Amino acid sequence: MQEDLLQKIECSMSGFSKSQKRIAEFILNSYEKAAYMTALKLGNAVNVSESTVVRFADELGFDGYPDLQKNLQALIKNRLTAVQRINITNDRIGTGSVLKNTLSQDIDRIKRTMEEIDTAKFDEAIEKICAARRIYILGVMSANILARFLDYNFQLIFDNIHFVQAINKSGIYQQIINMTGDDVFIALSFPRYSQSTISATAYAKECGANVVAITDSAASPLAQYADQLLIARSDMASFADSLVAPLSLLNAMIVALGSKKKEHIEQSFAKLEKLWEEHEVYKKDI
Repeated sequence: MQEDLLQKIECSMSGFSKSQKRIAEFILNSYEKAAYMTALKLGNAVNVSESTVVRFADELGFDGYPDLQKNLQALIKNRLTAVQRINITNDRIGTGSVLKNTLSQDIDRIKRTMEEIDTAKFDEAIEKICAARRIYILGVMSANILARFLDYNFQLIFDNIHFVQAINKSGIYQQIINMTGDDVFIALSFPRYSQSTISATAYAKECGANVVAITDSAASPLAQYADQLLIARSDMASFADSLVAPLSLLNAMIVALGSKKKEHIEQSFAKLEKLWEEHEVYKKDI
């Protein structure tokens, strides 16, 4: 429904009342703004009541205004430019405390992730990762930060980690060409979704590898290839993506895997502590 939402509004225009037409025109001309406006704020923008906006959503067949808003957000999140993101975020945060508002929104994303995560799929992903011959990790653009965090910690747990360098499409395939059904491919991608990650994930599926997709929703292009779809809520934080909830999910994965590989980790850290001591890795006089 998301892809043809604007077309649906356009086609329904003749049947709208005068007030509804004003709402429709605003959405068609500024849907990237409307998607993040409350019903009250949208009503004020076009000089109609909040209840008129709610009835407009009902008229389109949505389960209330929040449902329409959710569909608009899904429609635009992969289309917005960095400049549009900045402008929308400024409107959403308003004139209050940027610090408190941003932290509050991140807290909400973690809560939603905790409520919506499929724990059975999470547990299944942990088992598959533990049993894998090789573990491939790929994240591009802002998701590369998450992929590197996962790689850094996985290197302390496993000796079969392959961090896929996101050089270019050709370079990515050269690094995963030997993937088989005994391997696990962990793909991380959030809006705006990386085409390189999508293509590599599709290839991993073709190879028979178990695909763990870490992304923001079931509508993500990675979802169709996932054996285990792990959803972590992400949203715009100006031109930067908010990756707090995804990072928290990765922390949970690391803790779960660490618990299963406890003996191996203890041995690894015993060796590391000795090396750190010998080479004075950490400052001691504080």
